[in-house]
Amino acid sequence: MSAYRFLEPLDVLFLRGNKLFGDAGSHGEALMPPWPSVAAGALRSRMLQDAGVDFRAFAEGRAELPGIGSGPEPGPFRVSRFLPARRHGDGRVEAIHPLPADLIVSEDEDHRPQLHPLRPQRLDAAIATPWPLERLPLLAADRQSKPASGYWLDEAGWQAYLAGELPDAESLVKQDTLWKHEARLGIALDAGIGSVEKGRLYTAQAVAMNPDTGFLAVVEGAEPPADGLVRLGGDGRGAALSPAAEDALPRPDYAALAKAGRARLVLTSPGIFPDGWRLPGMSEDGRWRCGEVAARVVCAAVPRHGVISGWDLVKRHPKPAERTAPTGAVYWLEDLQATPEALEALAREGLWPESGPDPARRAEGFNGCEFTAWND
Repeated sequence: MSAYRFLEPLDVLFLRGNKLFGDAGSHGEALMPPWPSVAAGALRSRMLQDAGVDFRAFAEGRAELPGIGSGPEPGPFRVSRFLPARRHGDGRVEAIHPLPADLIVSEDEDHRPQLHPLRPQRLDAAIATPWPLERLPLLAADRQSKPASGYWLDEAGWQAYLAGELPDAESLVKQDTLWKHEARLGIALDAGIGSVEKGRLYTAQAVAMNPDTGFLAVVEGAEPPADGLVRLGGDGRGAALSPAAEDALPRPDYAALAKAGRARLVLTSPGIFPDGWRLPGMSEDGRWRCGEVAARVVCAAVPRHGVISGWDLVKRHPKPAERTAPTGAVYWLEDLQATPEALEALAREGLWPESGPDPARRAEGFNGCEFTAWND
């Protein structure tokens, strides 16, 4: 059973990535959207607090909570989706989706956005490339234009994309209508004497969400609280919890995808894969099997890799930095062999190697994916 929650920040947020800062004059950049681990940490902390669990005992494995487990051995709790969202006047929550890598936005002379799809194409045999797959994602346009950034897809655009259609330009959402960045000045503290350190001024980038804008979190394996507050991001800034309806996140027609025998796979969170951009279970010739789903990867659009890290509260040291395939990466699948139930289960549980998932990263919501129609 999935639980849908809307998290509405009550103040600016400090959503830090993995870039160190703190030296005199340094600048801390915000990571927006944040990793899904931000939601996982906020919700699990609140659940432990509500149950009166001792945090130190939990971290050391001497206490646990049904659904969450313990620090060393996480339970079935998992954040399956974490997206920016906005709440309308009637209370309905609408998820806002990152632009998939096979959609390119350009702007005309009047700065009106236009959407262009990337399509898998076979090159002439006389053209040699190091590309390992049989097709390349190419853009066919009638004129040259520069790509525009800072656009997202609304619910209608995501529904069209799930159905294999090109979303309308009206479905694009400009980033500055959702949040803005603000610079905040800080000064380092000497923990030994509890006083400021001279000459240690720095700036940090804060995220100020627009009114009625926040995040949609979808939780599997446990029931998070439906109201109250959570501590979100750096410095534990407050965010209000409220329920959201399941239709806040449209789902594809898994039966139609299984019958078609072809689909696109889109990463909905950063993918920590053993072989870089390659999906877990994917061989060099493109054959892929993950769980009960098998296919042939014929093309992929994977933007520049990312890096995730974090702080391990159980072992009390930084988590290792790991290279990731970014959210929005797209893989085109042919010879798809799977039942609708298998496709839905893989989208719910995420992409993991045969050896099994990393329990901590699984709970935090990494390696998420969704299947969409692939229409010519």
